[in-house]
Amino acid sequence: MPVEFRIARAEDVPLIVAMLADDVIAASRQGAFGDEHRAAFEAIDADPGNELIVAELDGEVVGTMQLTYIPGISRRGALRMQIEAVRIASGLRGRGLGRTMMEWALDRGRARGCALVQLTTDKSRADAHRFYDSLGFVASHEGYKLALT
Repeated sequence: MPVEFRIARAEDVPLIVAMLADDVIAASRQGAFGDEHRAAFEAIDADPGNELIVAELDGEVVGTMQLTYIPGISRRGALRMQIEAVRIASGLRGRGLGRTMMEWALDRGRARGCALVQLTTDKSRADAHRFYDSLGFVASHEGYKLALT
């Protein structure tokens, strides 16, 4: 599959939001495209420590993910990359596009000097767990979240 990757543009955001919402778990917390998504995109786009990435196949956006580069004191000041909001268009899931996206993201992290890549995934996503295991990720930590609003 000849996949192209690029930084998302403002006109991609409605499609990205739709891809994120096209998921049983995420649908209830995503909502329809609106001003809050525009504002979030503008903040991500303006921050050199964040990249909203799209994957294109034949000029069509078919995948997305957000990469955040986090400097830290731990691990001898290592830079880490957080991968979030990974999504493939529903009609293309299971065809290897997710693996291609993740391998691209890992190469991107290496190129930026990251020593570690981390991500979280919902505990109920058994298929995602197997997928990340197959890429060499290790479920080494227990994650916690607390909604503030």
